[in-house]
Amino acid sequence: PAVLMLLGPRVNALTPPFLARRAERDARPARDGFWYRLSRLVMRHPARIALTTTALLIVLGLPFLGIRFTSVDAQVLPESASARQVDDALRADFPPFRDSPVTVVGRGDAEPLAAAAAELPGAAAVTPARQLEDGSWTFAVISRAPPLDERSQELVRDVRALPGDVLVTGRTADFLDLQDSLLDHLPLVLAIVVAVTLVVLFVMTGSVILPVKQVLMNVLGLSAVFGILVLVFQDGRFEGLLGYTSQGGLESTQPLLLFAVAFGLSTDYGVFLLSRIKEARDAGHSDSEAVAVGLERTGRIVTAAALLFCIAIGAFVTSQIIFVKQLGLGTAIAVLIDATIIRALLVPSLMELLGKWNWWAPAPLARLHARLGLSET
Repeated sequence: PAVLMLLGPRVNALTPPFLARRAERDARPARDGFWYRLSRLVMRHPARIALTTTALLIVLGLPFLGIRFTSVDAQVLPESASARQVDDALRADFPPFRDSPVTVVGRGDAEPLAAAAAELPGAAAVTPARQLEDGSWTFAVISRAPPLDERSQELVRDVRALPGDVLVTGRTADFLDLQDSLLDHLPLVLAIVVAVTLVVLFVMTGSVILPVKQVLMNVLGLSAVFGILVLVFQDGRFEGLLGYTSQGGLESTQPLLLFAVAFGLSTDYGVFLLSRIKEARDAGHSDSEAVAVGLERTGRIVTAAALLFCIAIGAFVTSQIIFVKQLGLGTAIAVLIDATIIRALLVPSLMELLGKWNWWAPAPLARLHARLGLSET
C-alpha cells in the first residue's frame, strides 16, 4: 500500500495502450467480454453441461479406484546416480531380496521363533539368531518376494503374529506402519479441512449450499487428477516423454500432499469467483446475471494466476526424481482442471440450475450470519 500510494497514477506509466484500455474495461462490470459470453452460453444449457462435465471428471477419476502405493528407494533416482547403479547390481547379481530382510528382535529363546519363521509360506531363508548386548537377540527373515510385494507384506504380518514378545522392522515393515499411520490419521485430516472450508465459506456467503457445492467440486477435480496420475505413473504411460521408469504405484505420501495443495488452490479460486458473484448479486443483479458478471470480472485474474502457477509448479516435471514429477504434474493438472472445466463450465451450470437456492441457509444460520455482519456491503 505504501509503494502504491507513492506511485499514484504513475503505477501504469509504462503500460501499453491496449492493456490500459483492457484494464479500464475490467474495472467496470463488463457484460461483453469472453467470460461473460461463455457463462451465458453455458447457462442456456445448464443441465446438459453439468451432467457432461461431471461425467467427464468421474470417468477421469475411475482409475484412482485401482491405485497402488509404493515407497521411496534408489529406483526413484536417475540411472546415472551411483546409488541407483548399486541398487541395480544388488537386484541383478546377488541372491534376491537379501538387501531388504524382515528384521526380528526379541527376548527369550530365539530358536523356536526362528524355526517357526522359517516355516512361514513367504520365507525364503532365516539367518542365525545373533545375541545383542542388552540380552535381546535378532535374526533376519528373507522374503521370497520384493519388499513391497503383497507376499512380503503378508510375511511381516505373519512374523508379527508369532507367539512371544517380538518387534519387527525392515523396509516392508516400515511401509506397512507408514500406511497404517496415514490411514489412521486421514479421517481427522479430511474432517478438519472440510469443516474449516464449510465454515469459512458460510461466513463469506451466508449460504449452506455454496460451501457444500465447493467441497464436492473440489473432490471431483481431485479424483480426476489422481486418476490421471494413476494412468501415467502407475501404469507407466509417457515414460519416454516424461523421462521416468514406473514403480508400479504412487509414492505413499504424495496423494496427501497433492490433496492439501490442490484442495487449497481450488478453494482459493472458488473464493475469488464467489466473492464477485455475491458482490454482483448484492448490487441488484439477477442470479443468472450475477454469475456471468462475476465470471467476467475474475476470468483474466484467475486464468493468469493459474497459468503462472502451472509454469512454476509444472517445472517440477523436469526433475529426475519420480515423486517430484508426480507432485509437479498432479498439481499443474489440478489447477488447469479447476480453472477451466470446473470454473468455466461446472460452476455456472450448477449456479443456473439451483437459482435462488444457491443462497439458502436454515433460518437459525441465516440469523447467525446476519448478526456476524461480515459482508462487503
